[in-house]
Amino acid sequence: MLTVTSVNVNGLRAAAKKGFVEWLAGTAADVLCLQEVRAEPQQLPEHVRTPDGWHVVHAPAAAKGRAGVSLYTRREPDRVRIGFGSAEFDTSGRYVEVDLPGVTVASLYLPSGEVGTARQDEKVRFMGEFLAYLKSLRERAAADGREVVVCGDWNIAHQRADLKNWRGNQKNSGFLPEEREWLSRVLAPAEGGYADVVRALRPEVEGPYTWWSYRGRAFDNDSGWRVDYHLATPGLAAKAVKAFVERAATHDERWSDHAPVTVVYDL
Repeated sequence: MLTVTSVNVNGLRAAAKKGFVEWLAGTAADVLCLQEVRAEPQQLPEHVRTPDGWHVVHAPAAAKGRAGVSLYTRREPDRVRIGFGSAEFDTSGRYVEVDLPGVTVASLYLPSGEVGTARQDEKVRFMGEFLAYLKSLRERAAADGREVVVCGDWNIAHQRADLKNWRGNQKNSGFLPEEREWLSRVLAPAEGGYADVVRALRPEVEGPYTWWSYRGRAFDNDSGWRVDYHLATPGLAAKAVKAFVERAATHDERWSDHAPVTVVYDL
């Protein structure tokens, strides 16, 4: 069994003070993918930076206090790669991957974007480069007899079932037609060739949502978005036996505005 958890921590230093450390001590995950760490490794307390029992790789952004991704693994990785060969994005703290026996696991933080601004242009550029990389990653892995899972905050709700207020968000970044079409290309067998693991296991449900705004009563009303995904090569996706979102019991018990998304793979 391989248990993989992914979560946008919304600032790891803050999350560590609000319950992340206790959650980490109790998790059964073999691999933990973090996004939006927003810290240099030396800024993290040692028990968060390199906790006992974990091998950790941090990929902070060159821009201080922004983005940042990390991977925690129970066993030492056979290989580590930071970035995906992009001149623009490899120092932006948005992608890190490790090779474990038979499987490559990656942590992704895709730009969030904002319609009508340079941030949306950045998101579009990232998506263009990253789809090409996802294809090459899948092809290389297949040649080596390996599977791949790219976990993280993709900052796109793919279908209407993936956000509560889809009607009111059709012109907002995260649910734009062109973003959703791009994600469809990632999932198309003839193009990206990846599978949405949680949706395949739970095809009929609304959500399960993974992010709720801190504004208003979004969490209490479960007015959320599903933007955190495990996208895997079909061979690995077929081995997923269980998936769940670790939603906090109450608003006050949250240590991030996202919830961990966990999948158990029967290898």
